[in-house]
Amino acid sequence: MSRAERLEIGVSPFAVIEVDSELRVVDWDARAEREFGVSRVDARGQAIAALIPVAGDEASWRELVDGDDVPRVWRLSRTGEARVFEWRRQQLVDADGAVRGAICFGCDVTIRTGVEQQRALESQIIAAICEHVNCALWATDETGKFLYQDGRAAGIPSGTLVGMSVFDIPSEDNGVDVRAALAGTTKHNTKEQAGKMWESWLVAVPERPVGGAALIGISLDVSDLKRGEHELREKLETIERQQQAIRAMSTPIIEVWDGVLTLPILGLVDSVRTAEIMDNLLQAIVRVRARFAILDLTGVEVVDTSTASHLLGLIRAIRLLGAEGIITGIHPNIAQTMVTQELDLSKIAVHANLREALKYCIGRVKAR
Repeated sequence: MSRAERLEIGVSPFAVIEVDSELRVVDWDARAEREFGVSRVDARGQAIAALIPVAGDEASWRELVDGDDVPRVWRLSRTGEARVFEWRRQQLVDADGAVRGAICFGCDVTIRTGVEQQRALESQIIAAICEHVNCALWATDETGKFLYQDGRAAGIPSGTLVGMSVFDIPSEDNGVDVRAALAGTTKHNTKEQAGKMWESWLVAVPERPVGGAALIGISLDVSDLKRGEHELREKLETIERQQQAIRAMSTPIIEVWDGVLTLPILGLVDSVRTAEIMDNLLQAIVRVRARFAILDLTGVEVVDTSTASHLLGLIRAIRLLGAEGIITGIHPNIAQTMVTQELDLSKIAVHANLREALKYCIGRVKAR
């Protein structure tokens, strides 16, 4: 029985190969036959680098046989192969101590290598996040004791909190969300702590290995973002106040004669602005007990169809308050819109300009 046959016990996870000092195969076991598709008889006497080509070929095999006794992990370099093997060896020496060959033990570690590469990639990603993103990453066991802590946002070196309890850190809610997450409920919150605003995700880990994390925390320092939101909100409020002031200035209500109000309208008139004009004008009519309200459209060139209807509705509302609404300065475009919509202006006083409207109102007042 050969040395390889003696080493093969049952279904071994190792391919057992004996090579001589010239790196020729002396023998290999059934596992090697299955792994590399060459029978024991055909493999004997062939160069191992030809049967199992790896990166470096013969130089790699020579390093394994004659070099240090450390495992080598090689990917097969045959076309279409994606398998990875880990190799160990036991040197064979003669009576004088000279190396006359070796027994090589190979194990397919393709799956293990893939897992290790994936873990290495994940570790690389986490390291990049901790170094470049303003965040803090941490994990605790079921009692709240830190198992991991990293991230530049925390402002302390990596691992400083390991061994401490998360409940030792002052919190506005006394750790309510942490306790809920440890109980199995993932939480998300935004709160101020240590002079900063933090947006945090507390992720419960229901199924975990012994000694693994029960809670994983991801905290982002959003202080600058919240500050920017506050500043933007203040600017928007300022703009809104300015717009209100501009609208008030663009639609001034002037009492040009006893009981006569004039509302010169400038710029674009839409449905929203028409509603504001109606509200302000009707209140002014009641306040001064006006008899006439003149809408001067000289400064308006375009209104949409719905706005034209709103303006006529404003005239009717004025009439309900016991006053008379008068329109002046209608632009040709507005006139065309009103005609197209077949709006009835027969019961509304319309004048070419403000001067004519004032003469009309004053004449009516004197007549009374």
